[in-house]
Amino acid sequence: MLTNRHFLAISAIAALISTSAFSQNAAIVNGKAIPKAQLDKLVQKSGQPDNPQVRDQAREMLVTKELILQEADKRGLIQKESVREQLEQSRVGILVAAVFEDYVEKEGVTEAELKAAYDSVKNQYTGKEYHVEHILVEKEADAKAIIVQIKAGGNFEDIAKAKSKDPGSAPNGGDLGWVTEKSLVPEFSKSMVQLKNGQITDKPVKSQFGWHIIKMVDSRDMKAPSFDELKAELKQMIASDQNWQKAKFAEMMQKLRSKAKVQ
Repeated sequence: MLTNRHFLAISAIAALISTSAFSQNAAIVNGKAIPKAQLDKLVQKSGQPDNPQVRDQAREMLVTKELILQEADKRGLIQKESVREQLEQSRVGILVAAVFEDYVEKEGVTEAELKAAYDSVKNQYTGKEYHVEHILVEKEADAKAIIVQIKAGGNFEDIAKAKSKDPGSAPNGGDLGWVTEKSLVPEFSKSMVQLKNGQITDKPVKSQFGWHIIKMVDSRDMKAPSFDELKAELKQMIASDQNWQKAKFAEMMQKLRSKAKVQ
């Protein structure tokens, strides 16, 4: 005969088993367990921060997927010929893409193609690049006051940290790093290129972002990155070209057929 004590003990064991099962699984749908590892992988692939809200959304996606799979099985749809044909077509399509991607990664882009692309790209590195700092404010009057302050001996970098409205450069004393004339808005570039090393604009420069005080730190002739530095980027650029992809796919299939025994 079960006493209250026996009943409590059995309940405790059942609770422990239940807790252990749920700790290993993300959910259990109609008796079918969804492993926690699937949830962890889905959260990781989402690229979002791992938090309870993201996990709840990912868990709901897994539950929805499992419910649809179970319902498809229940209705006998997986055995339906038209469905099986579509599933097979999808499977083949995925494998074709995977084989071609692997081919491109291992032997698709030749060294000659990379060097030809590099010769084309490196010729674009002409002209000068500039190391500049700036202070950005909303009002022209504020910009003029800052210029007066700098001419009176104020430190440009300290003022930029305290007053610049540019969130990207203000913490670094207004430093924009090395830039090209074409990489900046025209109004800024036009004033920038007229400055000598160490010189600051006499008047504020107006752009769509506000009013700038610009300081030229240094300038130099632009130098193209080395072949090795650009190699990975060039490979990606070449491999993304659709005409190149068509030619390489034909090349891959020709190689496969030349090695195969087709009767």
